[in-house]
Amino acid sequence: MEKVYALIDCDSFFVSCEQAVFPELKGKPVCVTGGVNGCVVSRSKEAKKEGVPMGYPVFMAKKEFKNVIYIEGNHERYKDFSNRVMGVLNNFSPCVEKCSIDEAYVDFTGLCKLYKKNYYELAVYLRQKILDEVDIPVSIGVSKSKTLAKFASDYAKNKGGVYLIGKSKLKKILPITKVEDICGIGKRMKTALNKEGILTCAEFVSKSDEWLKNKYSVTYWELKHELLGECIYKISPEHKVPKSIQETSSFAPSTNEKEFLKNEINKHIKDACRKMRKHNLKTSNIGVMLKTKDFVVYSDSKNTQSALCLEMDISKFAFELFEKIYNSNMLYRSTGVFFSNLSDADITQGNLFDNTDSKKSGNLSKSIDKIEAKFGKGSIKTGFV
Repeated sequence: MEKVYALIDCDSFFVSCEQAVFPELKGKPVCVTGGVNGCVVSRSKEAKKEGVPMGYPVFMAKKEFKNVIYIEGNHERYKDFSNRVMGVLNNFSPCVEKCSIDEAYVDFTGLCKLYKKNYYELAVYLRQKILDEVDIPVSIGVSKSKTLAKFASDYAKNKGGVYLIGKSKLKKILPITKVEDICGIGKRMKTALNKEGILTCAEFVSKSDEWLKNKYSVTYWELKHELLGECIYKISPEHKVPKSIQETSSFAPSTNEKEFLKNEINKHIKDACRKMRKHNLKTSNIGVMLKTKDFVVYSDSKNTQSALCLEMDISKFAFELFEKIYNSNMLYRSTGVFFSNLSDADITQGNLFDNTDSKKSGNLSKSIDKIEAKFGKGSIKTGFV
């Protein structure tokens, strides 16, 4: 069966999350920033019309664009909304590949019979479903390859939120699309292709397979066939086990307040442990990081005798490391924790001299995860000494 893929791209995602929480912000020029001393990282349509550039320093933006509302980013909120959007997609199709916090590919193949809709109607239905259930607007591009679905999603932003690229549209799009707009072609490759007289996608796909393979690599042969509507890159919904896990965040203003910093570390431990348990993993190497106001990083790590996954067990080692690297004479702008030496929780070997009751710890950690899954993140908190 011929494949049909869709790319779902959340519109102005960080701003959309804030507008979902605070509906009074809808229809207003809003920018989400990376902190007081950071840059603009997300803009509403109205803020774009005001002329606020992406990545613009906040202090300059506030002086030049006074009608815009500026909100400091809340990444925990955005993670939660992302999970909710992905939940809708996973309930809609058995084959979903998450690309980033605000993008995912969905396999539409065969869903027409299930939902009794054509592909355009499927995309419209899914877009409305996400809006109804999560209150996040999305753009959906549909085509016969991942590369073309990405193109289609870009067009969808100015075409009512849904756009399909079939054979007839493809003939019109390739001649007017520049090669640098292809996902996977960077500045160097763009320059190299331009020197060969290849400026558009139509000129790119006109080159022979042998020429592309010999001149560059098989990657560009694959891109050519993706642009022709042939499915070379498959959607990969496989569960990928991480090799390490880290949680970091910055804050403003910078501070040396010990209890505040420890509380930030504690939140990172909890988030990292939840992520680790999601993959059924344990760690035997724990690290802590402090970054100063001047961007100097101090960190330390420690191996544990046995593999751990519960906050209370891990925090004991983490706060020992914190005490080693903390300096009350310094101002800090961010904190973080990192876990490595990850192993499967089901086959992790215990230590003869370890006093930790792994069964009780495991039951407690599962209970914490269940409570938060039912009542929301942060509904139960772990403390520190």
